Amino acid sequence: MSSSLIIVESPTKVKTIKKYLGSEFDVKASVGHVKDLPKNKLGIDIKHDFSPTYEVLEAKKKVITELKKAARAADTVYLAPDPDREGEAIAWHIAEEIAAKGKTIYRVLFNDLTKNTMMAAIRNPLPLDTNRYEAQQTRRILDRLVGYQISPILWKKVKRGLSAGRVQSVAVRIVCEREEEIRNFKPEEYWTITAALEGANPPPFEAKLVRIGGKKARVGNAGQASGLVERLKQSAFTVSAVESKETKRNPLPPFTTSKLQQEASRWLHFSPKKTMMVAQKLYEGIELGKEGPVGLITYMRTDSVRVAAEALAEARAFIQDVYGKDFLPAKAKVYATSEKAQDAHEAIRPSSLAYRPLEVKQYLSSDQFRLYQLIWNRFVASQMNPAVYDQTTVDIAAGDCLFQVRGAVLKFAGFTILYTEGKDTDDENGNGKTLPKLSAKEVLRLLELKPDQHYTQPPPRFTEAMLVRELEEKGIGRPSTYAAILSTIQDRNYVKLEQGRIHPTDLGIKVNELLVRHFTTIMDVEFTAAMEGQLDRIEEGKLNRIDTLRQFYSPFKKELDDAEKNMPNGEHTDEVCDKCGAPMVIKWGRNGRFMACSKYPDCRNTKNVSGDGASGPAEAKPTDIPCETCGKPMVLKEGRFGKFLGCSGYPGCKTTMPFSTGVPCPEEGCTGTLAEKRTKKGKAFFGCTRYPHCQYATWDRPIAEACPLCGSKFLVEKYNRKAGRTKACPKEGCGFKEPIP
Repeated sequence: MSSSLIIVESPTKVKTIKKYLGSEFDVKASVGHVKDLPKNKLGIDIKHDFSPTYEVLEAKKKVITELKKAARAADTVYLAPDPDREGEAIAWHIAEEIAAKGKTIYRVLFNDLTKNTMMAAIRNPLPLDTNRYEAQQTRRILDRLVGYQISPILWKKVKRGLSAGRVQSVAVRIVCEREEEIRNFKPEEYWTITAALEGANPPPFEAKLVRIGGKKARVGNAGQASGLVERLKQSAFTVSAVESKETKRNPLPPFTTSKLQQEASRWLHFSPKKTMMVAQKLYEGIELGKEGPVGLITYMRTDSVRVAAEALAEARAFIQDVYGKDFLPAKAKVYATSEKAQDAHEAIRPSSLAYRPLEVKQYLSSDQFRLYQLIWNRFVASQMNPAVYDQTTVDIAAGDCLFQVRGAVLKFAGFTILYTEGKDTDDENGNGKTLPKLSAKEVLRLLELKPDQHYTQPPPRFTEAMLVRELEEKGIGRPSTYAAILSTIQDRNYVKLEQGRIHPTDLGIKVNELLVRHFTTIMDVEFTAAMEGQLDRIEEGKLNRIDTLRQFYSPFKKELDDAEKNMPNGEHTDEVCDKCGAPMVIKWGRNGRFMACSKYPDCRNTKNVSGDGASGPAEAKPTDIPCETCGKPMVLKEGRFGKFLGCSGYPGCKTTMPFSTGVPCPEEGCTGTLAEKRTKKGKAFFGCTRYPHCQYATWDRPIAEACPLCGSKFLVEKYNRKAGRTKACPKEGCGFKEPIP
């Protein structure tokens, strides 16, 4: 009979742990949380120090019975849920349910699932951490107070079923404020001038105009650009300075949770949620053939870059053996952890360098292998020497103008032999550009002057990786919550992901507007970040839960009372009800916005909202296209899979038609047009209206303009941060591209 019982969160860990600890240990899983606040009521006694009432989850009653039975048969119980606040709460709740007189219960923390780590934890067990549990309880109670007391107000005032979250609502605010910046942005025209030049030695090269008359070059319109080009054509182009120096580029620290999510998004196109799901599997254990299950990485929820001394020694030995002494620094690199970090766990790294990515690839799924390789490469690279470049900067005088070109040639690869960071923008530092040998006072031959028109671009919409970075920088949420925040705000239809960018929905904008107006405290970014700091101090034993909750609740209750009284019941309009003459208000239903009589429930008159049709199937925009069934005008609507045309005579006539962009399908012989559609995950694409007979589809939005170079039937819209929005020819080899103002 087993003398010790270990209880973990996930069933997938059980086999990994049993492999190392042997038959004297029984290993059971709680399968996540076993207790929580009740679903059908607040569950917080506000008058008695915010005392919470926890209930065993209905789905976990059988699990608790099995854990009690296993605990009775063991001399010692080790509680080993994940080493974070949520794991601590699970451990406390299990202990409350299985506690028995004379039974010894310990807490053990497994930062990775290797034999050495597990044996060390069991040899040095800990008591349950009161402060960490108090921090988790405080967060849970705060979230319940906000969610369960604001959400009913939104049900009454906007739409039934809406919800608000203490952290998620602030994330929506950040997205909405970025959207407002974009909408208010006024683009300004500017021009760049590039000179194609040739010196005494090959190859030819290009330099950009940087200064005019000693000041930063500013060319605002075509007239200025044309006049400057004509003047420069009469000028001699002479090398005024050549500066060459050696520069170094240092490696980055190993991954924290947010940095892993950002890099997995850039390199692997994983969502934060997917990144965490794949990382969880790598942490809990992968079956490696005859060797059995092995935990390949350390715990994946951390904001620390700290690395254990034994892991540093292993990395240095690996680098020396595989890459040689030139790649190995004189001593191990130690990275500074952010002041905001909890530093409870190490950085994310391979649990052992004995399991090289290519050697275990056969046992991993494609996603597991790619993420494991990313983690492996980043960690090993973090302990390598810097990359070294020979960087040359050349200044070229032409009259009162100064042109400049930079080139950086890799001299020593250093850590870049293994890892380079992904970028949200293109590299403009000239790395890799080869310059000819140039000398001061050398006269150059002008081959061409190229004036290019540009427009200043608004700040970009967030990608998921960019929003995670923004949340981290502002101190909103913690490593364990980033993925959940992004999933929640999309699931609630407050934001949507289109072509990799996060857009607020009309519903999200409206809810955010109401919350910002009536809940200034909890919607304040700095307040939310400060609250995260208070939770950290509770975990450190420097604050207590009750004082923190009292301090929060007093101003929050005032805002609740004000919102209940003063938040408008629907959005007022100038329309009057054609049945009773009362004002109409805009409300939200299951299918989007609609108009309803303000005298509801006495008058139940409703009608569709006319307008720009930005979001929601009920936003019907009239068209001059007749219904092919009854002849009435069709209206533009938007459903789950994109825009479509529906008969204005609905529900009497239920005819629908695909909404065409007006661009003919490029497939030879096809008579269809391209219509906007959506995948099951909500991503927009453009497919032929004759589907399934024609299966042509493209991710790029078509523009009903012929290509001026090759005559292609249409152009497509492209976007990147450097060039902004452009229209380009989709025909391979054409190369036409033009900025969209």
